[in-house]
Parts: sequence; structure tokens; C-alpha cells
Amino acid sequence: MKLTGADILMECLLEQDVEVIFGYPGGTILNVYDSLVKYKDRIRHYLTAHEQGASHAADGYARSTGKVGVAFSTSGPGATNLTTGVATAYMDSSPVVFISCNVAENLIGKDSFQEVDSTGIMLPITKSNFQVTDVNKLADTVRKAFAIARSGRPGPVFIDILKNVTAEQAEYEFIPRKQHKAAGAISSLYERSLADFKIPSIDEEDIDKLVDMIRESEKPMLICGGGVVRSRAHKEFEAFCNLVDAPAAITVMGGGGMNGRNPHTTGMIGMHGSQASNIACDNCDLLIAVGCRFSDRVALDPASFAKQAKIVHIDIDRSEINKNIMTDHHIIGDAKEVLRMLNERLEQQSHTEWKKFVFSHPTETVYDDGGDTLNPKQVCDTIARLVPQDTIVATDVGQHQMWAIQHFHFEYPGQLITSGGFGTMGFGLGAAIGAKVGNPDKTVIHVAGDGSFRMNCNELCTEQYYNIPIITFIFDNRTLGMVRQWQNLIYKKNFSETTLDRGPDFVKLAEAYGLRGFRVNNQKDLEKAIVEAMESGEGCVIDCMLDIDEMVRPMVGGGSHITDFMRI
Repeated sequence: MKLTGADILMECLLEQDVEVIFGYPGGTILNVYDSLVKYKDRIRHYLTAHEQGASHAADGYARSTGKVGVAFSTSGPGATNLTTGVATAYMDSSPVVFISCNVAENLIGKDSFQEVDSTGIMLPITKSNFQVTDVNKLADTVRKAFAIARSGRPGPVFIDILKNVTAEQAEYEFIPRKQHKAAGAISSLYERSLADFKIPSIDEEDIDKLVDMIRESEKPMLICGGGVVRSRAHKEFEAFCNLVDAPAAITVMGGGGMNGRNPHTTGMIGMHGSQASNIACDNCDLLIAVGCRFSDRVALDPASFAKQAKIVHIDIDRSEINKNIMTDHHIIGDAKEVLRMLNERLEQQSHTEWKKFVFSHPTETVYDDGGDTLNPKQVCDTIARLVPQDTIVATDVGQHQMWAIQHFHFEYPGQLITSGGFGTMGFGLGAAIGAKVGNPDKTVIHVAGDGSFRMNCNELCTEQYYNIPIITFIFDNRTLGMVRQWQNLIYKKNFSETTLDRGPDFVKLAEAYGLRGFRVNNQKDLEKAIVEAMESGEGCVIDCMLDIDEMVRPMVGGGSHITDFMRI
């Protein structure tokens, strides 16, 4: 049958089992939004306050559900407003398809109103991107984009559709995603493109070699990275950890890749890693990192990182191997399948004395009583005690992010949603909205700092309008806390442009958006606010007052040896 390009796009989204879109309309994408009306019973659209909010919501939806997220925008500033969210998804390997419409073909290259080279801008921050200039190629392009986003190492894909393409007609046949190959809906070009992202076959000799290395090791250690989360390999990783009987550290992106309450867990590793994690890394004789990029926040000084150990890297992306840290052995493949094969071959190991040494060092920071203000562990412990154990936590970026990861114990993939690679302030509220939309039966909380919250607090209107009951906890120290911490420790207390002695009043701001607001200075008031927020079933903002000089502890300076903890 013949359909317009706009209708073909909507039908292709149905092929991909898309149920939710986050977006913001504009002139060039109006044909698509006009078509959307006909599909409103099958695809729900959430109008956000800003395209960046839509991008983060689609990302949060993808991370929490394991499905591909979708965000719409118009051309020009609409598309460029997506870029921070696109880069965030790219750095953390989140599968999102971003769809924008550009000016008509006869206006391209003429500096037309709201024209921009969207695909050029998106090129370095996407897994792949496309500009559709022919309506006959639209369906194949959309199918390809979704396949690329979810295949191999996941990531964002951008589609730019010219406005005239959305109005023109072409023949279209609805083909469910699972039938694409059998029905010949995938062209040879499509097949060749996907070959670049195909998961490689796992070399069984590589598996056997690692099993032998584990058997010979007396002080093994594991690192759980974001690849374990993306692969939903948490059960396999935990079984592997128990078999190896090794301490296991967790990266920022690895939260939920292993149960944080497992007795083998040493907590976070790296710049703000626990003493147990960092000291174990420095003393182990075999380090096995699964789905970990060895970023500069983990391998702070590559030359001295795990210097006593043989280093093994398991990753789906060959380009990550030996990029930051040279390995003694590596296995290319999907974490879930690699771990399954290892678990089948490996017998139970025992490393009691090694674990005793590692766990003689703290896995969490102990804080003094906050006095007239709360301390971060009080806030985290109180939240954890009063919300359901399977609560999804979306964070912004800064001190509050580190405190949340240090003190919450995540149990499953998608429970922690945070911007690790790009470090995007303002990520959390949009991401929390997406997570709650994708998981309506779970409690979702948003952990923010007062600096981050200012950046995208406009999405409170989205939360209120669609009755999305998110509880936002602001760790309010009236400063850009992480930057101030560096200024305190490294820049001789020169607090240049980091003090936030200004509005808004977050309680009044919440109320202005039709939400409930609380300000708390002590644990008793915090407990009361959480109970009221949970019972209300509405969106709430809880402003938690912290001391301006509260710091994330421990801390290792950038480029330093992993056990060179600063005195704080």
C-alpha cells in the first residue's frame, strides 16, 4: 500500500515494537506530528520542556528497560538541543534512535530558516547516522537504524529526514522486526552495514586460557563494568565471582552489574573508589575486567595500574582492547556469553586469606554526624531504608552522584541510571522520567545536586503534567560541590565562581510546578518527608541541606597512583 513518509515512519516504529516517544515538535517535523495523531492509541508521546530533556528521557527509558529509546526533534536548534543527550548516550553505550526532520530538499544548503548540517554535527557522537532524501529508502533506513542501535555494543543512531520526504508517498509493507530477514526486508547494503556491528564469535581457546590463569592465581580480582549491565549479565557475573572466590570492584557504569550486597563486593573503584577496591587492585596477581573501558577515572595512572597483576580484558568492542591499558590476555565477545562459557569450565576456587586481606580495608566511608545539617551517608541510608529495595535511582553528576554510588547497593541492571562517560549535569530528571515511563510499577527517585538540578529543572512540568511520581532528592550544599572540592584540595581554596548563593527556592519552585516540596535539615525531618512523599503518590522535591564543604571521600588525584589517597 502507498503511504506518506510520515506514516511510513510511524509504521516502522510499530515494527520495532516502539510504545513510547519523547519529543518536541517544530516546523520541519510537523508532518510526523500530524501523523502521530492517528497512532496515539498505539504509541504514547511525551512532550518535554526541552529537546535535551527528551533526549535524556529516551536514554533513561532505554537503560532501565533494555529496549531502544526514541526521541523526536525538529531541525536547527531542535536538533542541536539533542546533542548533549546524544553524546551522553554514546559515551555510555545506550541504545537510542534520535529522529529529526530537516528543511526540504530544495532548501538544503541555502542557509534556510532552521537549517543545520545535523548529520555532520552528530557524526562523532553516534554509532551511525543517516540523512533520508528518498521516501523509498525511508523504511529500510529506519529498520537499519534500530538494528545498529541494539546490535553489538549498543549506542545511539541519528536519522535526519528531509521535510519533503515526510509528505511524499511510497509503497510500504508492514513487516514485524523478527521477520525482516525472512521477508527480504533487509537489503544487501543493510546486511553489509550491520556486519560492522556484528558480535564476534568467541574463541574457545581464549576461554580455556583464562580458566588456566584463574587456576594458577592466588590473588585474583574482578572489575564489573558497564558492559555487564548492558548485556544484562548480572547473574552470570555474580556466579563467576562466587566461583573464582575473588573480591569484585564496580565501576560507576557497572552499578547493578553485580549485587552490591554480595560479600565479595568491595564497592566502587578508581578516583573515588573504596580503599578495599583500590588496594586490592594494587596487590592482586590477576585482574579480570569485564565490560570496563579502563577510563582515566579508573586507571588514573596507566603506567602503575595493577602493576603486580596479569591483566585480562573481556569486552564486546575490539577497539577498547589495549586502548588505555595494555593487557596480558583478552577475550572479545558479549559479556553474558563469555561468562556463561567460563562458568561451565571453571571449578570452585578458594581464596580465603586473600579476601581477608582485602576486606580488612574499608568498603565504605564513615562520616561524622552532620550537626545542623545532614551528611551524605545519612541521606543515602535513610532513603535506602524507606524506599523499596528495587527502586530505580537516576542521578545527575557531581558529589551526590558519587555518594549515591558509594552508599546505595544496586542489585540489577538498569537500577542505577547515571551519566558516567560524559558526566552530564542535568541528566537525572529527564532520565528519571524515562525510567518511570518504562517501569510504571517501580519506584523511581532522582538524586541531584543543587547545581545540576538548576540545569534541567524545567522538566518538573513534564513530571507534573503526565503525573509521573518521581521523588527528587537535592543534595543541597549551595555550591558546585565537586568543583569546590578540587578547589579546596588542589587550588588553595580559591573558590572561583562555584558558590551558588542565589535562587531559586527549590521548595517554592516545586510548588510553582504543582508538585510538593520539602526542606530538611536533619534525619527526623528527612524520614517524615520521604514517608509523606511515598504516601502521596505524587511528584515531590526534597531539598536536603548539607554543609558547603562536605567532600566525597576517599579521593585519589587525577594521574596519581590508585592508592595515593588524599588527606581529606
